[in-house]
Amino acid sequence: MTGLKEVLLKEQGRLENIIAAVKRQLENTPPGSLRISTSKNGISYYHYQITDKGNGTYISRKNNDLIQKLAQKTYNEKVLKYAEKRLQYVKRLADSYDDNGIEGIYEQEHPGRQKWIHPIEPTWKQRVDEWLKEEYQGKGFKETDPFIYTERGERVRSKSEKILADYFYSHNIPYKYEHPLYLTGFGIVYPDFTVLSQRTRHEMYWEHNGRMDDPAYARKAVKKLQNYEKNNIFVGEKLILTYETEQSVIQTKDIERLARNILLLVDNSTKSL
Repeated sequence: MTGLKEVLLKEQGRLENIIAAVKRQLENTPPGSLRISTSKNGISYYHYQITDKGNGTYISRKNNDLIQKLAQKTYNEKVLKYAEKRLQYVKRLADSYDDNGIEGIYEQEHPGRQKWIHPIEPTWKQRVDEWLKEEYQGKGFKETDPFIYTERGERVRSKSEKILADYFYSHNIPYKYEHPLYLTGFGIVYPDFTVLSQRTRHEMYWEHNGRMDDPAYARKAVKKLQNYEKNNIFVGEKLILTYETEQSVIQTKDIERLARNILLLVDNSTKSL
């Protein structure tokens, strides 16, 4: 799941937006407050100000605009008080919270001590190393397929797939090319890339649809997407899609935007895995 730190920062931003919006609404409100009196004849509304005695000045039902403004003012003041108090709490928690605090304890130990320690939870590096060790049989190539190789030295089917693989490699995004995946009701598929997300710490699938201007190819891509969804693999959650036509090719900036929004938790060095 998304790290708690990120959730806290999003909540901080939400509260700051609420506070700003409420303060803007309070700028042009009438002085005083709304008082409500209930009797057998119904509800009566009064405009109360500090200098008033009793309930204040009776507000005629013809003056609904004043009633609404005073009621909204009271509500906004309560929201502002609550949001400001909650924001202070969220800020303190966000400033002190570290998603990787337990992992950091192990990583800060001396290498001579680390080799004797079994971390209570596998570190990210340990998980990645174990994940990459898995052997698997990919889809295989036809004799007519082009010979295109990535920076990591593996063969792929297109220049666009090379661009994707090289981006993953240079940004420390663990990936497997065409790792088999069984979809109920469809059978074995070979997602272009299976990646490990730093943000969720789970596997995701990255499919690049490179010939969407070919009707037959597009129909096949849609059918595959439908079968992903039938297996509870949804775009934005466990599935990332990129598209391409002959006139509109994939750009590195497109990959960058998706990777930073979905896969990467923090800025990464260009050191290869």
